[in-house]
Amino acid sequence: MLRALLAGLTAIVPSTTAASTATPAASSRRADADVLVIGAGIAGLGAAAALKAKGVDVLVIEARRRIGGRVWSNADLGMPLDLGASWIHGVTGNPLSTLAREQGLVTARTDYENLLAYDADGAEVDNARHARIDARLGDLLRQAHTRRGNLRRANQPDVSLQAAFDAALAGTRLTADERRELDYVMNTIIEHEYAADAAELSLLHYDAGQSFGGGDALFPEGYGRIAEGLARGLRIELGAVVQQVSHGAGEVRVQTSRGIFRAGQAVVTLPLGVLRANTVRFVPDLPAPMRRAAMRLGSGVLNKLYLRFPRLFWAREYEFLGYMASRKGEWAEWLNLAFYTGAPVLLAFNAAAYGRASESMSDAAFVGAALDTLRTIYGPRIPDPTGFLRTRWAADPFARGSYSFAPPGATPADRQALAMPLNGRLFFAGEHTSVEHPATVHGALLSGRRAAREILGRPIE
Repeated sequence: MLRALLAGLTAIVPSTTAASTATPAASSRRADADVLVIGAGIAGLGAAAALKAKGVDVLVIEARRRIGGRVWSNADLGMPLDLGASWIHGVTGNPLSTLAREQGLVTARTDYENLLAYDADGAEVDNARHARIDARLGDLLRQAHTRRGNLRRANQPDVSLQAAFDAALAGTRLTADERRELDYVMNTIIEHEYAADAAELSLLHYDAGQSFGGGDALFPEGYGRIAEGLARGLRIELGAVVQQVSHGAGEVRVQTSRGIFRAGQAVVTLPLGVLRANTVRFVPDLPAPMRRAAMRLGSGVLNKLYLRFPRLFWAREYEFLGYMASRKGEWAEWLNLAFYTGAPVLLAFNAAAYGRASESMSDAAFVGAALDTLRTIYGPRIPDPTGFLRTRWAADPFARGSYSFAPPGATPADRQALAMPLNGRLFFAGEHTSVEHPATVHGALLSGRRAAREILGRPIE
């Protein structure tokens, strides 16, 4: 039954690459502007909107056939569902909150404590047990941060967050249940947040940056409306895959699948994963410090699976569902869209190692694994979904990951290096260039505005 359903739904399941890899034949058509912006994600749109507001002639070049980049609302299941970013992280003083108010967008606050968790056998985890699990992680983090302070004072080399946890647990005999509990909270609280395994995260800098207060909020009508608002009135060339950026001889020349575009200056918002993959050639090459910084930072993975059902079979009043799987990181966190919209839709998150490995699973195997988890919790007679959407952000050639993280050895100086302008011609933006707000949509937006300010401080040729 499930396999037949999946076969029938193949046409409506979006791949993060499907619409963006098919590009038109190369064209000799040329488009000139004062400033070219490479990438119509939030960083690029933010830069272009800020420049246009000051009277600068801007052209945005985008490889995909849509705007938004890693902000992507898809309505194939009958309602806007965010395949990329979900939340405004910290609504107080956040520029995204300002944009949402200006555009009249509806937001919904999130209460992360409004959670019902289940054990590997489907039994409910009571509040007292969950509090003990959270307290154990809190104690581990305190010990890890004490070691971080010691490393800094002694000027010793960085280690991974997992190494610090292992040192704190040395000599402690954990039962199988205790290990599974700890894996669950480490995965949902840390690894989902930073899109990387604890073994990949820098103890010294994994959580570097600033945050806005006031709690987090979702967009029930889709995050993509933020991108649409920023793009209003901009010239945007879609389906133009950038192949080479030449930044000498008095101009910037961008070679794409749709021809060559020229301008006096350019804002480059290629994601960190794309920079690391070296699929876009720079002539002359980027300076060695920039290239080294890109390779020191990591491009993490947080993938999503939406399942739409014919009816609710779970409790509507909880915002989150948790699952303490036998294997770390598998189907550990679910968001209940019915809480916000009434629609019978569940969203599963898979991050880090399992999030990356699951991209190679077929749709049938992947959805089947999700349903096995739900049937462990709710029983074997729950209905099959009527539709699903999944992401493969690591495989997406125009993202190559969900957002950046700091591995051992990386520092905020690496993000600063990636933000440095080159010769008054190239300016760089994107969440990976934000020292204060990395790995966030507002960090991307602020970085684009910063690049625009850098350009406006120089003459537009």
